Amino acid sequence: MHEDAAAYGLWSLVFLNSAVFIFFAFSFFKPVTSRDWRSFGAYSAFIIALFTEMYGFPLTIYLLSGWLQTRYPQTDWLSHDAGHLLEALFGWRLNPHFGPFHLLSFVFIGGGFMVIASGWKTLYEAQKKGALATTGIYAWVRHPQYVGFVLVMFGFLLQWPTLLTAAMFPILVVMYWRLALREEQEVLSQYGEAYARYMRTVPGYFPRLTTKPT
Repeated sequence: MHEDAAAYGLWSLVFLNSAVFIFFAFSFFKPVTSRDWRSFGAYSAFIIALFTEMYGFPLTIYLLSGWLQTRYPQTDWLSHDAGHLLEALFGWRLNPHFGPFHLLSFVFIGGGFMVIASGWKTLYEAQKKGALATTGIYAWVRHPQYVGFVLVMFGFLLQWPTLLTAAMFPILVVMYWRLALREEQEVLSQYGEAYARYMRTVPGYFPRLTTKPT
C-alpha cells in the first residue's frame, strides 16, 4: 500500500467537494416538486457523509482500527491512501487512485450522472408538450433519474466505503423505490391506460438488453 501523511481534519475540502458534487447533481436533476427535493436531499446527505469521512473525520477507520491494525500492521491507517479500504483489503500495493475499485467507481459515477442528465432532458421536453416521457432513456427504464442517483452512490461506495454510507445506501435505495411507486400512482391517475401500457412495456429500473425498446 502506498503511504502518505495523515490527511484528515481538512474541513475546507469536505465543504468544497460536497458543494461541487451536490451542485453538479442539482444542475442535472433540477428538482421542482417536493418529491424531487426529497430524492435530491437524500443524495446530498449521502455525499456530505461520504466527504466528511474522506477528508474530515475517519469514523470508519477508528471503529475498525483494532481489526485493521491486527490484520495489516504495516499500513498507516490514518493516511489518505489507506482510506480506499477495498484496495487496501484486497492487497493493492500501488497508488489506490489507479486501483480497480477506484477506476470502476468512475464508471458508475459518470454513468449515473449521464443517466440523470439524459432523464431530465427527456422529461423536460415531454412536460413542455404535456405528454408522457417515453422516448430516449425513458424507452429503456421508467425511472432513470432514481437509477442514476443509485449508480452514483454505488460508485462512491466502491471508491471510499464507510460504515455510515454503507448503512445509508440500502435505506436510500428503498426510499427511491417508494418514491417511484408514489410517482407511478400519480401518473396513472393522470394518464390512465396510456401509462399502464407503458408500464407493461418498459421495466422500472433494469433495462431489457435482449430486445430493443420501441
